Amino acid sequence: MALDFVVNKCTATTCIWGSCSKPQLGSFHSGLVIGNLSYEIVNKCSCFTVSVSAQQRAAIPVEDQKPSLDSAYQNHSMGFHRDINMLPKPLTSIDDSSSASDGSKVRVGYQGVPGAYSEDAALKAYPNCETVPCDDYEAAFKAVELWLVDKAVLPIENSVDGSIHRNYDLLLRHRLHIVGEVQQRVNHCLLGLPGVTKEELNSVMSHPQALAQCRTVLNDLGVDKVGDQDTAVAAKTVALNCVRHTGAIASSRAAEIYGLDVLAEGIQDDDENVTRFLVLAREPRIPGTDGPHKTSIVFSLEEGPGALFKALAVFSMRDINLSKAS
Repeated sequence: MALDFVVNKCTATTCIWGSCSKPQLGSFHSGLVIGNLSYEIVNKCSCFTVSVSAQQRAAIPVEDQKPSLDSAYQNHSMGFHRDINMLPKPLTSIDDSSSASDGSKVRVGYQGVPGAYSEDAALKAYPNCETVPCDDYEAAFKAVELWLVDKAVLPIENSVDGSIHRNYDLLLRHRLHIVGEVQQRVNHCLLGLPGVTKEELNSVMSHPQALAQCRTVLNDLGVDKVGDQDTAVAAKTVALNCVRHTGAIASSRAAEIYGLDVLAEGIQDDDENVTRFLVLAREPRIPGTDGPHKTSIVFSLEEGPGALFKALAVFSMRDINLSKAS
């Protein structure tokens, strides 16, 4: 049985390695620290959040920068290539041709293509960064390890659809450190070719989760729902194919990049749809005492009566509150 906890106390996230075969009341050995995890059982892994201060539940600022969506969008929405073929090509997990950052800009990897929500989160974390698209989550992990990028911003859970289990697995397989987090509100937009109205659409493309999160509006329109690998990829496909009767669900920034019109904005069923992203780096940040931080701990237990109770009791004895991360 593996357990995963988060401790909220000061400014950053640290990593602790170790193992535990027979936990005893009053002490434990922690495993890899990997970030906030929601309570669930996946492959015998239970996940909890440990909270020292209930007031310190806000997202962690990344280093000393104050995220600013407006400045991020201004910086990145000017001079986009209308020729889609000129956009940056995603890194693959074996692509080592890119050079390391020269220090003038932070290079931040994300999964997807330009206009993806993950890129929006990267820009929120580092408004002046150079974003680097990666083919998949593992490619983003490897891009950091191979010094192709300085950091990676990857989703870890969504308030509607829950945890992104693939990234939990990758956090355990790769020796990267969590140095911050970003909470990004999801604002799904219905996109179409210029001059097209939403009533003309016969089908709408997007990631299956985005389609499910906009079920009410799509059902009202009576359109066919077509799954795609990513929201921004769907927007790019609509722009390239130039089919008037096909739309996409993606961000408003994706509409700017690919020359599409926003036919409707905020079409998600749940207005409180938020995705939490982790910022990963090669080196950890040392926790300070001047603000909130979160620590995630993974450790395993032998099967047996009372094992989970004994592990949790050490937190109760120290007046550390455990709460579910959702």
